[in-house]
Amino acid sequence: MSAKKTKPSAPKPDSTRPVPARRSMTIEDFRGLALKLDGVEERSHMGAPDFRVGGRIFATLAAQDKGYGNLMLTPEVQATFVADQPEIFIPVAGGWGRSGATHVDLAAASEDLLAGALQAAWRLRVEQNAAVAGRKRAPAQPRRARA
Repeated sequence: MSAKKTKPSAPKPDSTRPVPARRSMTIEDFRGLALKLDGVEERSHMGAPDFRVGGRIFATLAAQDKGYGNLMLTPEVQATFVADQPEIFIPVAGGWGRSGATHVDLAAASEDLLAGALQAAWRLRVEQNAAVAGRKRAPAQPRRARA
């Protein structure tokens, strides 16, 4: 009779080992992730740090005192983010929020989620910048005086 080979069983989880806690994101994490994106510069708008690409804002730290970063999204993209993660993404109050401005609760966000959200806002701004540049007409030629 031949010996039957058995697969070694997977190791059982060690319930005594602590699971590392997920680190909350901070204002400095938001800043660092924003500045990693291509062509981004940090400036200030109305006394709050903002992040721009092509001279136009895609993210701010206007609500940093509340633990929020802000993203400039379209209303459609904002709706998707809020529907998927309502505990993390919150529309800014008023008209700015209806236009797509969105708070990100940094304490609730993971690094991957925050990086992806910043990249989405950055990409939207880059696309909007390109669309605006494509619509600009060439400067008008000076008119000749009639003789």
